[in-house]
Amino acid sequence: MSLTLRTNLGCTEAVISDDGGLKQFYHVADLLSQDFSIKFSHKEDDFDTIDWEFKFKGHYLTLHYNIYNGISIFPTKTRDALNKDNKAVVELAAVLQERMFNQEQRNIA
Repeated sequence: MSLTLRTNLGCTEAVISDDGGLKQFYHVADLLSQDFSIKFSHKEDDFDTIDWEFKFKGHYLTLHYNIYNGISIFPTKTRDALNKDNKAVVELAAVLQERMFNQEQRNIA
């Protein structure tokens, strides 16, 4: 699994898994809650999309799931995001990806 960054939304979006399912979304949310002490402040669940907002090191970010596009993290303000918000997305996604990879390796062994 390699981290993919895209800017289609007008901000940096870190794609955690472009083919991840609902089970993996909840796994990522669980990791964020347990390993980073993140509390989700606003949860919006639709038929094919889930957006959960949270605060990470003073930056407002969104954990996003879509049945067509997978799982990603991006600044909540999207087009109005500051450069430091975009950097926070990259920082969090990199650490999250590393932890997920390490868990996968433990599960294989």
